[in-house]
Amino acid sequence: MAGWRKLLPAVGAFGALLAMTAAVTGTSAVGSGARQASASFVDAGGAVIGWAKLVEDSTGVVHVNVHVKGLTPGLHGIHIHSVAACAPTFAAAGGHYNPLARQHGLLNPAGAHAGDLPNLIVNGDGVAHLDATTDRVTITDGPTTLFDATVGAVGSAFIIHANEDDQVTDATNGGSGGRIACGVIVAG
Repeated sequence: MAGWRKLLPAVGAFGALLAMTAAVTGTSAVGSGARQASASFVDAGGAVIGWAKLVEDSTGVVHVNVHVKGLTPGLHGIHIHSVAACAPTFAAAGGHYNPLARQHGLLNPAGAHAGDLPNLIVNGDGVAHLDATTDRVTITDGPTTLFDATVGAVGSAFIIHANEDDQVTDATNGGSGGRIACGVIVAG
């Protein structure tokens, strides 16, 4: 019986390794055969401050994973915008991605824009992580693909805003304020 006690830490470590392997395998299974896209976020000075990964699963749901740093703590609106451009200014990204002509806001009864996402929560160290899903956009072909030709450009971009998005107000995009970071969405 004492021999088993000596093996328990090793079995526990092996179990943890199996759990990690299963988690990685599960994550890659979502990505295998699925369409993927990514973006690198830059701030107004052009410094890279983070990244985003998008994966469309077999049911058509797009999983959005964002990691950024160097932002002011608090809530920040983050949206997908209609043009794949961040230069010469972040205004080049156009308005929110809205191919179905809805109103702004996840809580708006007449919404939401296809590009509306939950607020980004930035911690006290200026670091934020967002895991969200949406069925309002696709990476594959179709009427809500992020790789369309609206506003004269192919593709879309993420914009992070200075303020919280109230998720309701249409005319001001939820009051989320100025554009503080941008990332062009690219396939792959």
